[in-house]
Amino acid sequence: MSTELWQLDATDLARLIRIGQVSAREATASVVGRIDAVNPRLNAIVRDLREEAFAAADAADAKQARGEALGPLHGVPVTTKVNTDQKGCPTDNGIVAFKDLIAIEDSPLVRNFRAAGAIIVGRTNTPGFSMRLFTENSLHGATVNPRDASLTAGGSSGGAGSATAAGMGPIHHGNDIAGSVRYPAYCNGVVGLRPTPGRIPSYNATAPGGRAMGGQLMAVQGPLTRSVRDARTSFAVLSGADRTDPRWADVPLEGPPAPRRVALMAEIPGYHTDPALVAATRTAAKHLQLAGYAVEEVNPPDFAEAAELWNRIAGTDVLVALDPSVRKYGDADTIRSLEGWRGVAPALDLAGYVQALADRDWLIRRWLTFLATYPIVLMPSSCALPFPAGFDAASDDGNTKLWAANPQQIAIPLLGLPSLQVPVGTIGKMRGGVQLVAARFREDLCLAAGEVIEAAEGANPPVDPS
Repeated sequence: MSTELWQLDATDLARLIRIGQVSAREATASVVGRIDAVNPRLNAIVRDLREEAFAAADAADAKQARGEALGPLHGVPVTTKVNTDQKGCPTDNGIVAFKDLIAIEDSPLVRNFRAAGAIIVGRTNTPGFSMRLFTENSLHGATVNPRDASLTAGGSSGGAGSATAAGMGPIHHGNDIAGSVRYPAYCNGVVGLRPTPGRIPSYNATAPGGRAMGGQLMAVQGPLTRSVRDARTSFAVLSGADRTDPRWADVPLEGPPAPRRVALMAEIPGYHTDPALVAATRTAAKHLQLAGYAVEEVNPPDFAEAAELWNRIAGTDVLVALDPSVRKYGDADTIRSLEGWRGVAPALDLAGYVQALADRDWLIRRWLTFLATYPIVLMPSSCALPFPAGFDAASDDGNTKLWAANPQQIAIPLLGLPSLQVPVGTIGKMRGGVQLVAARFREDLCLAAGEVIEAAEGANPPVDPS
């Protein structure tokens, strides 16, 4: 059985360990073996932590032998992303100049993983400064999509997405301010959860100062998994209390009952949506209808305006706060991508920035009113199939085309809402994908609907690199 443990999701693997059928060391050895088999072709995990992982697994087995209480992820292998502090590891963010920026303490999510009994086997790749939807950098190189090597693995959690799809552990950490969990989950055909801001605590002691306003309002940590039930479990684990993040909110994981009513937005207004993705979204709607959800084709308010407003706020943050560091330390593709970003989202002056924040408040109010009637919104995960690898830096208009195809990735963070990416259907070598969106702190509604869609679609096993 140990040679196949890497194929299991975290729920089944944790159960086998808990009942003593396999050990944490056996589970870790199986995943490490899978990493050895496929990671050289994918470059998803860029820091190997097997030595400390085996030590942690042995400690977990000893703890279980003593009869001590076990956490929900006891013995389950996971990974973390290289832009997040983990004690003894560099928080390099894909930047050569930061390769020796060693964290002296764990970030909250790493502490929560460890408290739940998870075994951290490696660190996953990200684009330079985590600011592209394509995962490559001059420090670690490019990450490959296991479903189709010619296409992007997404970003910025592209390493996590590739590792998830290829079976290099069942749970992988990502973060998301502009689709960095949901887009790589879509590109690699896996599940990705973007929680409500303030739900999962986040803090890097290696950071030189506080976050820009866009980061405070929109940046989150979230899991990538192959099953919705693993997303549910890892979400609960990572949401544990931590007072180092002033945004963290002590809110129950389950909200009050809500009407099983869904607003279907199969095509994004103002954008061209690929017919295959429209079809996948309508298929997901049928799955929900058969399970008793009332699905109505109706668009939420001002979706295109929400995407444009993200550009105004976050674009200003990037060009004002991050531009000097990118120009000083970034690789050529990161700098080129930033220049393309400048054309899509030029920086605002102070008056324009203040007005953009006020516009955001007004728009959120409209959405929350809409969500009171339609507690779930169902939409395609992207308007386009995954782009060729390196597309954004390959031409002057690459960023323009990229963001025109992905308003979903930025509108949802702008609104501060949770969203779950779920794979639906097959499009060539790839999976289609949908997003389920709900009101703030109603991840439970997204997860419940996602489980219905997943049950209808069937299991999502790991894939061998194409």
